[in-house]
Amino acid sequence: MEQIVSRRTRRLLAAVTAAVLVVAGASYLLTRDHERDLPADHADAVAILLPPPHAEFDYQLGGAYAPPAGVQVVTRDRAAAPAAGLYNICYVNAFQVQPGEEGQWAADLLLRDAKGNVVIDEDWDEALLDLRTADKRNRIAAKVNGWIDGCAAKGYQAIEPDNYDSYTRSKQLLTASQAKEFAALLAAHAHSKGLAIGQKNASDLAGDRKTVGLDFAVAEECGQYGECGDYVGAFGNNVIVIEYTDQGRKTACTRYGGTLSIVQRDLNVSPAGDAEYVRKTC
Repeated sequence: MEQIVSRRTRRLLAAVTAAVLVVAGASYLLTRDHERDLPADHADAVAILLPPPHAEFDYQLGGAYAPPAGVQVVTRDRAAAPAAGLYNICYVNAFQVQPGEEGQWAADLLLRDAKGNVVIDEDWDEALLDLRTADKRNRIAAKVNGWIDGCAAKGYQAIEPDNYDSYTRSKQLLTASQAKEFAALLAAHAHSKGLAIGQKNASDLAGDRKTVGLDFAVAEECGQYGECGDYVGAFGNNVIVIEYTDQGRKTACTRYGGTLSIVQRDLNVSPAGDAEYVRKTC
């Protein structure tokens, strides 16, 4: 599955110490403190608007539809248009390849095992991308950054690059360090376009979010697997939680329902009206 507003220059950031963005009737403040959170190699980053913490959230990867009443933040696939008047996060499959799209990538950019077979994430039937050298990371980033440019052009405020944790499914061919180096390339480019960038899963890497340049977290099933605290420790309340079971949602809501954005969706994140559609909140 796949899928900034205006650029603000550093001169404007120096002249204006805070900017207020009003989205769907909710205001939140961006101060220069966030700029200090960016790593040194992001020194030319423009002002970044983060998702409002503890906002009503909807996850629409299976197809765009009119957001339920009260929703302020939406994630949609990069192929979809953003939802008018809301804070929109653009989903891109950054570390793996959509099923059937292997031919859109250079053959040497697909991760292969010692026998030359492409390494597949069997849960989603997705080929992993080969992040093992700087050259390959740069070539892969060039393609993904083109998608990020498309998100910016459509009016999204943030991106969600999925499968940051693909190294854990790589048959030990990829490392966490390589994943972080690649994510840093995407973060620098997103920031140059005025987009915030979320860390998708990979709770073990949350503590490195500042050096990588990640602004908020999108955590699947952290309630189910007891990982929400890892993200909160690194990102504070800038965490969006998606659960796929009643128990996961109840666990997340019991501990973090008053501070984080939490939603339960069906596993295929089906659009409203579909027989499989599920959406529950705290």
